[in-house]
Amino acid sequence: MRCTCYLRRGNIYIPTMGIVDEGFYRGVEPVAVVPVSNTEALRRAFHDAIARGNPKVPSLNRFEYPSPVILKYAGVKSWPTFARNASTWAISEKDGVYKILGYRRASSSGWTEDKDNVETFPIGSTMDDVVTRIIAILQTA
Repeated sequence: MRCTCYLRRGNIYIPTMGIVDEGFYRGVEPVAVVPVSNTEALRRAFHDAIARGNPKVPSLNRFEYPSPVILKYAGVKSWPTFARNASTWAISEKDGVYKILGYRRASSSGWTEDKDNVETFPIGSTMDDVVTRIIAILQTA
């Protein structure tokens, strides 16, 4: 399971993360947009996105990819414009182990996983434990 969020100008953007056959993810509809200050709305948005899971999305060739779904919600026209003022985190779960993954800027106007910014939760942690923690991270970022 993978849930990615973006913090930009006081709002959190949480797209549904579709999974492509090749094993990577891309943001698809629906997308939640919530003020970072609204803790309860953030909690609901994360739980809703996680409940939707990672639906299968078609594999597209390089020239078929649409603009990232996030752009229309942020009111910007290009990924570099969005990324310039944004930061990102992801929640992942594999075999009952949850992680919050922080990302750092990459040279390609995007992000790469920051291996020094990964928080692994003990087995037995609940999704609510993870959501509570990521909200705290976002609200202090």
